[in-house]
Amino acid sequence: MLLAAGPLLLLPAGCGSKPADPFATAEADRIECRIGTATDFDRTCAVERTAGPDGLILTIRHPDGGFRRLLVTRDGRGVIAADGAEPATVSVESGDGILVSIGGDNYRLPATVKPAAAR
Repeated sequence: MLLAAGPLLLLPAGCGSKPADPFATAEADRIECRIGTATDFDRTCAVERTAGPDGLILTIRHPDGGFRRLLVTRDGRGVIAADGAEPATVSVESGDGILVSIGGDNYRLPATVKPAAAR
């Protein structure tokens, strides 16, 4: 699904030929999440990155031991569910982030939205 604002890039462009790594800060391995019936987001979910045969896989680990796997797409959708029966819904939340929802779980991930003219 392409969003009206343009395709999503999970790794924002940086200086030089390689994209900047949005997980390269001190809190790089933690993202904000709201799991199940929680009412507030907190920075308690850990993110692991793995290169898979279809591309970059993000494994998001919940504080209770649960997890979700997301596949970073190259077609502008951002991410999709890498396994399981529930699809991921992606929406632009800010200029530098997306909201990914799967079932009752929600994750804020760093991302850049390309302008429509760059498509």
